[in-house]
Amino acid sequence: MNKIIRTIVIIVLIGLVVTVMDGFYILPEGKQAVVTQFGAPVGDPITDAGLKFKKPFVQKVTYFDKKILIWDGDPNQIPTNDKTFVYLDVSARWRISDALRFLQAVNNETRAQTILDDIIDGTVRELVNKNNLVEIVRSSDWVAAEMLQESVRRKEVEEEIRYGRDKIAAMIQQAASQLTPKYGIELVDVMFKRVNYIETVRRKVYERMISERKRIAAEKRALGEGLKAEILGKVDRELKEISSKAIRGAQEIKGKADAEAARIYADAYNKDPEFYAFSKSLETYKQTMGDNSKLIISSDSPFYKYLKSIN
Repeated sequence: MNKIIRTIVIIVLIGLVVTVMDGFYILPEGKQAVVTQFGAPVGDPITDAGLKFKKPFVQKVTYFDKKILIWDGDPNQIPTNDKTFVYLDVSARWRISDALRFLQAVNNETRAQTILDDIIDGTVRELVNKNNLVEIVRSSDWVAAEMLQESVRRKEVEEEIRYGRDKIAAMIQQAASQLTPKYGIELVDVMFKRVNYIETVRRKVYERMISERKRIAAEKRALGEGLKAEILGKVDRELKEISSKAIRGAQEIKGKADAEAARIYADAYNKDPEFYAFSKSLETYKQTMGDNSKLIISSDSPFYKYLKSIN
Protein backbone atom coordinates (compact mmCIF):
# COMPACT_ATOMS: atom_id res chain seq x y z
CA MET A 1 0.00 0.00 0.00
CA ASN A 2 2.77 2.37 0.95
CA LYS A 3 4.51 1.54 -2.31
CA ILE A 4 1.42 2.55 -4.30
CA ILE A 5 1.08 5.82 -2.39
CA ARG A 6 4.77 6.54 -2.89
CA THR A 7 4.41 5.92 -6.62
CA ILE A 8 1.38 8.22 -6.83
CA VAL A 9 3.22 10.95 -4.94
CA ILE A 10 6.22 10.66 -7.27
CA ILE A 11 3.97 10.84 -10.31
CA VAL A 12 2.20 13.92 -8.89
CA LEU A 13 5.52 15.60 -8.12
CA ILE A 14 6.82 14.88 -11.61
CA GLY A 15 3.59 16.28 -13.07
CA LEU A 16 3.92 19.41 -10.95
CA VAL A 17 7.54 19.88 -12.06
CA VAL A 18 6.64 19.43 -15.72
CA THR A 19 3.68 21.81 -15.32
CA VAL A 20 5.83 24.44 -13.68
CA MET A 21 8.57 24.02 -16.25
CA ASP A 22 6.07 24.34 -19.11
CA GLY A 23 4.58 27.42 -17.47
CA PHE A 24 7.82 29.38 -17.68
CA TYR A 25 9.87 30.33 -20.70
CA ILE A 26 12.86 32.57 -21.41
CA LEU A 27 12.74 35.27 -24.08
CA PRO A 28 16.33 35.80 -25.38
CA GLU A 29 17.79 39.14 -26.38
CA GLY A 30 17.10 39.99 -30.04
CA LYS A 31 13.83 38.03 -30.02
CA GLN A 32 10.17 38.88 -29.59
CA ALA A 33 7.33 36.48 -28.92
CA VAL A 34 3.58 36.01 -29.32
CA VAL A 35 1.68 33.73 -26.92
CA THR A 36 -1.16 31.73 -28.48
CA GLN A 37 -3.84 29.63 -26.83
CA PHE A 38 -5.33 26.93 -29.02
CA GLY A 39 -3.94 28.85 -32.04
CA ALA A 40 -5.43 32.25 -31.07
CA PRO A 41 -3.10 35.06 -29.93
CA VAL A 42 -3.27 36.04 -26.29
CA GLY A 43 -2.36 39.59 -25.30
CA ASP A 44 0.24 41.88 -26.88
CA PRO A 45 3.59 40.76 -28.32
CA ILE A 46 6.35 40.35 -25.75
CA THR A 47 9.50 42.27 -26.62
CA ASP A 48 11.43 42.53 -23.34
CA ALA A 49 13.97 39.76 -22.76
CA GLY A 50 13.81 37.72 -19.57
CA LEU A 51 11.91 34.98 -17.75
CA LYS A 52 8.20 34.91 -18.67
CA PHE A 53 5.12 32.95 -17.60
CA LYS A 54 2.34 31.32 -19.62
CA LYS A 55 -0.41 28.83 -18.94
CA PRO A 56 1.08 25.37 -19.06
CA PHE A 57 0.15 23.06 -21.90
CA VAL A 58 -2.69 25.21 -23.30
CA GLN A 59 -0.51 28.12 -24.40
CA LYS A 60 2.39 28.09 -26.83
CA VAL A 61 5.08 30.67 -27.59
CA THR A 62 6.07 31.67 -31.13
CA TYR A 63 9.40 33.50 -31.44
CA PHE A 64 10.38 36.10 -34.05
CA ASP A 65 13.57 38.06 -34.69
CA LYS A 66 13.81 41.71 -33.69
CA LYS A 67 17.00 42.24 -35.74
CA ILE A 68 17.09 43.66 -39.25
CA LEU A 69 16.72 40.99 -41.93
CA ILE A 70 17.87 40.94 -45.55
CA TRP A 71 15.68 40.57 -48.61
CA ASP A 72 17.56 39.74 -51.79
CA GLY A 73 15.52 39.70 -54.97
CA ASP A 74 16.23 37.96 -58.25
CA PRO A 75 17.78 40.08 -61.05
CA ASN A 76 15.10 41.24 -63.47
CA GLN A 77 15.13 42.69 -66.97
CA ILE A 78 13.04 45.86 -66.83
CA PRO A 79 12.33 48.48 -69.55
CA THR A 80 12.90 52.14 -68.71
CA ASN A 81 10.77 55.09 -69.80
CA ASP A 82 12.99 55.61 -72.87
CA LYS A 83 12.45 51.98 -73.97
CA THR A 84 15.84 50.69 -72.88
CA PHE A 85 16.08 47.36 -71.07
CA VAL A 86 18.33 47.01 -68.05
CA TYR A 87 19.11 44.22 -65.60
CA LEU A 88 18.41 45.28 -62.02
CA ASP A 89 19.55 43.41 -58.93
CA VAL A 90 17.83 44.94 -55.89
CA SER A 91 18.26 44.24 -52.19
CA ALA A 92 16.40 45.53 -49.13
CA ARG A 93 16.52 45.44 -45.35
CA TRP A 94 13.44 44.85 -43.23
CA ARG A 95 12.36 43.88 -39.76
CA ILE A 96 9.27 42.63 -37.97
CA SER A 97 7.72 45.72 -36.39
CA ASP A 98 4.49 44.11 -35.13
CA ALA A 99 4.93 40.46 -34.17
CA LEU A 100 1.20 39.88 -33.57
CA ARG A 101 0.15 41.23 -36.95
CA PHE A 102 3.07 39.40 -38.59
CA LEU A 103 1.88 36.12 -37.05
CA GLN A 104 -1.69 36.68 -38.19
CA ALA A 105 -0.89 37.90 -41.73
CA VAL A 106 2.36 36.15 -42.60
CA ASN A 107 3.16 33.52 -39.97
CA ASN A 108 6.83 32.96 -40.88
CA GLU A 109 9.88 34.59 -42.47
CA THR A 110 9.83 32.39 -45.56
CA ARG A 111 6.38 33.63 -46.53
CA ALA A 112 7.45 37.17 -45.64
CA GLN A 113 10.23 36.92 -48.25
CA THR A 114 7.63 35.91 -50.84
CA ILE A 115 5.38 38.83 -49.94
CA LEU A 116 8.35 41.22 -50.18
CA ASP A 117 9.15 39.75 -53.60
CA ASP A 118 5.75 40.84 -54.85
CA ILE A 119 5.76 44.26 -53.18
CA ILE A 120 9.33 45.37 -53.90
CA ASP A 121 9.60 43.87 -57.39
CA GLY A 122 6.33 45.51 -58.41
CA THR A 123 7.36 48.88 -56.99
CA VAL A 124 10.79 48.70 -58.63
CA ARG A 125 9.26 47.86 -62.00
CA GLU A 126 6.73 50.70 -61.71
CA LEU A 127 9.29 53.39 -60.86
CA VAL A 128 11.87 52.17 -63.38
CA ASN A 129 9.20 52.24 -66.09
CA LYS A 130 8.52 55.90 -65.25
CA ASN A 131 12.15 57.08 -65.45
CA ASN A 132 14.75 57.19 -68.21
CA LEU A 133 17.85 55.04 -68.25
CA VAL A 134 20.07 57.94 -67.20
CA GLU A 135 18.16 58.24 -63.92
CA ILE A 136 18.86 54.59 -63.09
CA VAL A 137 22.56 54.40 -63.90
CA ARG A 138 23.66 57.72 -62.40
CA SER A 139 23.62 58.92 -58.82
CA SER A 140 22.01 62.24 -57.97
CA ASP A 141 25.38 64.03 -57.59
CA TRP A 142 27.00 62.45 -60.68
CA VAL A 143 26.65 65.54 -62.92
CA ALA A 144 28.07 67.85 -60.27
CA ALA A 145 31.15 65.67 -59.98
CA GLU A 146 31.64 65.22 -63.71
CA MET A 147 31.25 68.93 -64.45
CA LEU A 148 34.75 69.30 -63.01
CA GLN A 149 36.12 67.35 -65.96
CA GLU A 150 35.84 69.64 -68.98
CA SER A 151 36.91 66.91 -71.40
CA VAL A 152 33.73 64.86 -70.85
CA ARG A 153 31.22 67.70 -70.98
CA ARG A 154 29.14 66.64 -73.95
CA LYS A 155 25.46 66.65 -74.74
CA GLU A 156 24.98 63.12 -73.48
CA VAL A 157 26.51 63.86 -70.07
CA GLU A 158 24.78 67.20 -69.69
CA GLU A 159 21.35 65.55 -69.75
CA GLU A 160 19.37 66.78 -66.78
CA ILE A 161 19.16 64.43 -63.79
CA ARG A 162 15.90 64.85 -61.87
CA TYR A 163 16.39 62.15 -59.27
CA GLY A 164 19.31 59.77 -59.76
CA ARG A 165 19.69 56.16 -58.66
CA ASP A 166 19.92 56.82 -54.91
CA LYS A 167 16.79 59.00 -54.82
CA ILE A 168 14.84 56.50 -56.91
CA ALA A 169 15.84 53.79 -54.41
CA ALA A 170 14.49 56.01 -51.62
CA MET A 171 11.26 56.50 -53.60
CA ILE A 172 10.93 52.71 -53.96
CA GLN A 173 11.41 52.28 -50.22
CA GLN A 174 8.83 54.99 -49.48
CA ALA A 175 6.25 53.54 -51.87
CA ALA A 176 6.75 49.94 -50.72
CA SER A 177 6.65 50.99 -47.05
CA GLN A 178 3.02 52.01 -47.49
CA LEU A 179 2.12 48.37 -48.23
CA THR A 180 4.18 46.50 -45.65
CA PRO A 181 2.71 47.69 -42.29
CA LYS A 182 -0.43 45.58 -42.74
CA TYR A 183 1.86 42.55 -42.62
CA GLY A 184 3.64 43.76 -39.49
CA ILE A 185 6.76 44.50 -41.55
CA GLU A 186 8.84 47.67 -41.56
CA LEU A 187 10.90 48.22 -44.70
CA VAL A 188 14.16 49.89 -43.59
CA ASP A 189 15.72 50.67 -46.96
CA VAL A 190 16.05 49.53 -50.58
CA MET A 191 19.35 49.41 -52.50
CA PHE A 192 20.37 48.79 -56.10
CA LYS A 193 23.06 46.13 -55.85
CA ARG A 194 23.80 46.05 -59.56
CA VAL A 195 22.56 47.87 -62.65
CA ASN A 196 23.63 46.40 -65.96
CA TYR A 197 22.73 46.84 -69.60
CA ILE A 198 21.38 44.07 -71.76
CA GLU A 199 23.78 42.85 -74.45
CA THR A 200 22.58 45.08 -77.29
CA VAL A 201 22.62 48.20 -75.16
CA ARG A 202 25.97 47.25 -73.62
CA ARG A 203 27.52 46.97 -77.08
CA LYS A 204 26.28 50.45 -78.02
CA VAL A 205 27.55 51.85 -74.74
CA TYR A 206 30.98 50.31 -75.31
CA GLU A 207 31.09 51.76 -78.83
CA ARG A 208 30.17 55.19 -77.51
CA MET A 209 32.77 54.89 -74.77
CA ILE A 210 35.43 53.92 -77.32
CA SER A 211 34.41 56.81 -79.59
CA GLU A 212 34.51 59.22 -76.68
CA ARG A 213 37.94 58.03 -75.57
CA LYS A 214 39.24 58.34 -79.14
CA ARG A 215 37.91 61.88 -79.29
CA ILE A 216 39.57 62.74 -75.98
CA ALA A 217 42.83 61.14 -77.19
CA ALA A 218 42.68 63.17 -80.42
CA GLU A 219 42.14 66.34 -78.39
CA LYS A 220 45.10 65.46 -76.18
CA ARG A 221 47.30 64.75 -79.20
CA ALA A 222 46.27 68.03 -80.86
CA LEU A 223 46.97 69.88 -77.64
CA GLY A 224 50.35 68.13 -77.40
CA GLU A 225 51.23 69.00 -80.99
CA GLY A 226 50.28 72.62 -80.37
CA LEU A 227 52.43 72.77 -77.24
CA LYS A 228 55.25 71.05 -79.14
CA ALA A 229 55.11 73.64 -81.94
CA GLU A 230 54.99 76.43 -79.38
CA ILE A 231 58.00 75.03 -77.50
CA LEU A 232 59.99 74.44 -80.72
CA GLY A 233 59.19 77.96 -81.92
CA LYS A 234 60.30 79.38 -78.61
CA VAL A 235 63.52 77.32 -78.69
CA ASP A 236 64.23 78.36 -82.29
CA ARG A 237 63.62 82.01 -81.45
CA GLU A 238 65.87 81.82 -78.39
CA LEU A 239 68.54 80.03 -80.47
CA LYS A 240 68.45 82.76 -83.09
CA GLU A 241 68.65 85.42 -80.40
CA ILE A 242 71.64 83.68 -78.80
CA SER A 243 73.35 83.20 -82.21
CA SER A 244 72.67 86.82 -83.15
CA LYS A 245 74.12 88.05 -79.88
CA ALA A 246 77.16 85.78 -80.32
CA ILE A 247 77.77 86.96 -83.91
CA ARG A 248 77.37 90.58 -82.87
CA GLY A 249 79.79 90.04 -79.99
CA ALA A 250 82.28 88.34 -82.32
CA GLN A 251 82.02 91.19 -84.82
CA GLU A 252 82.54 93.72 -82.07
CA ILE A 253 85.62 91.86 -80.83
CA LYS A 254 86.92 91.45 -84.38
CA GLY A 255 86.30 95.12 -85.07
CA LYS A 256 88.17 96.10 -81.93
CA ALA A 257 91.02 93.76 -82.89
CA ASP A 258 91.18 95.16 -86.42
CA ALA A 259 91.17 98.69 -85.03
CA GLU A 260 93.94 97.79 -82.63
CA ALA A 261 95.96 96.15 -85.42
CA ALA A 262 95.46 99.21 -87.63
CA ARG A 263 96.61 101.42 -84.80
CA ILE A 264 99.72 99.31 -84.27
CA TYR A 265 100.43 99.36 -88.02
CA ALA A 266 99.92 103.12 -88.07
CA ASP A 267 102.28 103.60 -85.12
CA ALA A 268 104.91 101.44 -86.82
CA TYR A 269 104.47 103.27 -90.10
CA ASN A 270 104.82 106.63 -88.43
CA LYS A 271 108.06 105.57 -86.73
CA ASP A 272 109.77 104.49 -90.04
CA PRO A 273 107.63 105.06 -93.12
CA GLU A 274 110.33 103.97 -95.50
CA PHE A 275 110.87 100.63 -93.78
CA TYR A 276 107.12 100.05 -93.59
CA ALA A 277 106.80 100.71 -97.31
CA PHE A 278 109.68 98.36 -98.00
CA SER A 279 108.17 95.62 -95.82
CA LYS A 280 104.75 95.92 -97.43
CA SER A 281 106.35 95.83 -100.90
CA LEU A 282 108.17 92.61 -100.06
CA GLU A 283 104.90 91.06 -98.87
CA THR A 284 103.31 92.14 -102.13
CA TYR A 285 106.19 90.63 -104.16
CA LYS A 286 105.78 87.37 -102.29
CA GLN A 287 102.04 87.23 -102.84
CA THR A 288 102.12 88.21 -106.55
CA MET A 289 105.18 86.41 -107.87
CA GLY A 290 105.67 82.67 -107.70
CA ASP A 291 108.06 80.20 -109.32
CA ASN A 292 106.17 80.22 -112.63
CA SER A 293 105.00 83.83 -112.49
CA LYS A 294 105.86 86.42 -115.11
CA LEU A 295 105.49 90.10 -114.34
CA ILE A 296 105.48 92.68 -117.12
CA ILE A 297 105.69 96.29 -115.90
CA SER A 298 107.24 99.49 -117.06
CA SER A 299 110.61 100.49 -115.70
CA ASP A 300 109.23 103.61 -114.04
CA SER A 301 106.46 101.73 -112.11
CA PRO A 302 106.48 102.28 -108.30
CA PHE A 303 106.13 98.55 -107.94
CA TYR A 304 109.55 98.16 -109.52
CA LYS A 305 111.16 100.63 -107.19
CA TYR A 306 112.87 98.20 -104.79
CA LEU A 307 113.71 95.68 -107.53
CA LYS A 308 115.74 98.34 -109.31
CA SER A 309 117.47 99.29 -106.08
CA ILE A 310 118.91 95.78 -105.79
CA ASN A 311 121.53 96.63 -108.35
